[in-house]
Amino acid sequence: MRYVMDFQQIGSSDIAEAGGKGAHLGELSRIAGISVPDGFCVSTHAFRRVVAEAPPIGAHLDRLSRVEAGDHAAIRTLSAEVRRVIEGAAVPDELAAEIGAALARLGEPVACAVRSSATAEDLPTASFAGQQDSYLNIAGLAEILLHVRRCWASLFTERAVIYRCRNGFDHRKVRMAVVVQRMVFPDAAGMLFTADPVTSNRKVATVEAGWGLGEPLVSGLVAGDVYTVRDDEVVAATVATKPRLVEASAGGGTRDVPVEPGRQRRPVLTDAQAVRLARLGRRIEAHFGRPQDIEWCLTGDDFHIVQSRPITTLFPVPVTDDQDNHVYVSVGHQQMMTDAMKPLGLSVWQLTTQRPMSEAGGRLFVDVAPILGTAAGRSWLIETLGRSDPLIRDALQTVVDRGDFIRSRPDEGFPGAPAGGALSTIETDPAVVTEMIRRTQESIATLRREIRALSGPALLDFILSDLAELRRTLAEPRSMQVITAGMEATWWLNDHLESWLGEKNAADALTQSVPHNVTSEMGLALLDVADAVRPHAGVVAFLHRVVDEGRSGEGFLDELAGLPGGREAQDAFRGFLDEYGMRCAGEIDITRTRWSEDPATLVPTILGNVRNFEPGAGRRHFDQGLQEARRKEQDVLTRLRALPGGERKAAETKRMIDRVRAFAGFREYPKYGMISRYFVYKQALLREAGRLVGSGALREPDDLYFLRFEELREVMRAGRADAALIRERREAFRSYEALTPPRVLTSDGEALNGRYRRDDLPPGALPGLPVSAGTVEGRARVVTDMAHADLEAGDILVTPYTDPSWTPLFVTVAGLVTEVGGLMTHGAVIAREYGLPAVVGVEHATRLIRDGQRIRVHGTDGHVQLLD
Repeated sequence: MRYVMDFQQIGSSDIAEAGGKGAHLGELSRIAGISVPDGFCVSTHAFRRVVAEAPPIGAHLDRLSRVEAGDHAAIRTLSAEVRRVIEGAAVPDELAAEIGAALARLGEPVACAVRSSATAEDLPTASFAGQQDSYLNIAGLAEILLHVRRCWASLFTERAVIYRCRNGFDHRKVRMAVVVQRMVFPDAAGMLFTADPVTSNRKVATVEAGWGLGEPLVSGLVAGDVYTVRDDEVVAATVATKPRLVEASAGGGTRDVPVEPGRQRRPVLTDAQAVRLARLGRRIEAHFGRPQDIEWCLTGDDFHIVQSRPITTLFPVPVTDDQDNHVYVSVGHQQMMTDAMKPLGLSVWQLTTQRPMSEAGGRLFVDVAPILGTAAGRSWLIETLGRSDPLIRDALQTVVDRGDFIRSRPDEGFPGAPAGGALSTIETDPAVVTEMIRRTQESIATLRREIRALSGPALLDFILSDLAELRRTLAEPRSMQVITAGMEATWWLNDHLESWLGEKNAADALTQSVPHNVTSEMGLALLDVADAVRPHAGVVAFLHRVVDEGRSGEGFLDELAGLPGGREAQDAFRGFLDEYGMRCAGEIDITRTRWSEDPATLVPTILGNVRNFEPGAGRRHFDQGLQEARRKEQDVLTRLRALPGGERKAAETKRMIDRVRAFAGFREYPKYGMISRYFVYKQALLREAGRLVGSGALREPDDLYFLRFEELREVMRAGRADAALIRERREAFRSYEALTPPRVLTSDGEALNGRYRRDDLPPGALPGLPVSAGTVEGRARVVTDMAHADLEAGDILVTPYTDPSWTPLFVTVAGLVTEVGGLMTHGAVIAREYGLPAVVGVEHATRLIRDGQRIRVHGTDGHVQLLD
């Protein structure tokens, strides 16, 4: 075991011994043209030996591992005790001698920087920047040893412990190395980001610079000059006022001193120096293969690199094998599922869709650059996407307006051109909808029957064949005509009734309680389950215990049968699962746990329905919506007839009302059919995973989720899966979960989320897209997990996004606010059908609106007011 290693002995494969910082410095010292001050690393073996010989701290670490990240008081107490033990530990003579010899090789006496280097630090997926301690201008063996122990102890600062808790790192497995590096006494220092930290653009480098040592700039205590470099040119520069700097103190350590007035507004770097530094950054970036966050020092005219770590907050860019410019639109923002997906989920979704999709950060994107390159395609795409999400429209328009990113193409046959003509090519016949629903149900029943006996490659072939059938069904012209006709009728009503009557979004009331909306029917069906539970106090008490104990799975359903009234509740529950159990949050990812797999997810909502509603609420809710739609229809037609040309206008409007009520409900059915098929595939694949675990090909059944569908055949053939690949993908997925995907992403890495360009808002109001008319005031309930929703009648649901699985909550709330959404997405459709004022696409709503805060939702005008 090596206790001390010079930089020349360390490389990227030595993180376990040298920690992230040490390994990176070793790599940096190998790059031609990069000046790295000499130094050495006190390895993790030294840390482990000293900790092992110190008074036992294992019990403290066990307790730390059980503490929640939010329990700051417990973390503070336990981490302080661990630090006290480590700082007081004795350094063995053998280790002290090795450190002394390494110092001598640096040319002792020499001042050094002593920096922590944890094994979970400066990693591609978690930088841990600033979580452990560094000490500057330390001289003499005794002082070096003292500060090495302090670095070891800083592994257990409160901030480092909380960071590990939140990022899923085990405190007992993380080790600490310490970097000891010759001190540089710079004229200036700062940071270099080889990708723009604000826009994520990989073609733009950002330099921050200040006088003296860089520590206060790195830690954010002072502002520095900022230089933006692109294509070897400074394209923007901001010179800060720099009244103070930090410099080395004669007695060791550092001191804060004033900057003489003449230098306070002087630029730290020349443009040529900023460009030269950016070039060094590109060389470092190329070596490590990803954008870097680099710390540098300047002495005279020489740059020294003292640290480099990956920038972990950037959203990844889809990998291509060409040099063309690409513009990617997020699929998740269209599908109301912006969470990261596992590889099996990504691949099955790609096999389902008609359009090619690119992967990045566990999400899917569609490249629309070819469409934007044509005048006709650009107009159609921006208008179409803009109807559903103005922020996507603004982001795309921003790229187009630059004029230098999109390559022009001829208009003829642009990709994605709509077929058109839906409104004129289908009659308003409700029987069309019932027939398509009947065919879908028969097809799913056939699928369940035929897949049961299949396994191995035959199962995969069967699923691939059925996915082709699913694609055909989703693109079936009759289905598309019905959906498009329903949307066009909605737009017609809104446009014409606003023009004729001055009434905004009139179609919202006219589309309440339409027939055949399988998603809204699901929400009302869960009210019926509550009706079966409510009369039986023992069943209600039992379900409360299921929630309080955090139970999961379906075992509790079997226990219901032994309670008075439990059989009735059990039958109602299972009847609901038979109809809707294939659904769940994020359901387009086949790997997500379905309600049938974990019915306990639904228990809090059922108990909320028991508490908030009277028996028969489901039927009454539908009937009230139907009466409101009929009342609105009569009101609109009466007012139209009083206008010039009123009979004609009323007749046209009546035709459109009939059309929207005949077809609007079907909008939700194709996805219901798709998710039903997905659940059949998943059950069959999990049975196959069980066999693969039994044969030793997989370690765990859910290893299946980290393989792409097309990789399963090789696993079956070879009789084993690549365990290292699965482990790598698990780690990548955990890192992707922490990322927020942009609405639009360019191949330069620039993330664009668009802006609302409105001047009609009350002061302090949050802008959004109006999707369901009306105004409501109430208590905001910020909910990120449906299973933990605690709602009362009249609450306003505030959440990142909703998909069909959230519909059962809609029957309780009085309004809806989401961060993601569009005019025809599921949440908007159901909000209109239930008569809930709703505003979607409200950026950062779950952060800007406090849980419990009173808010007013303007569903007609599209904004949210914070009232307290």
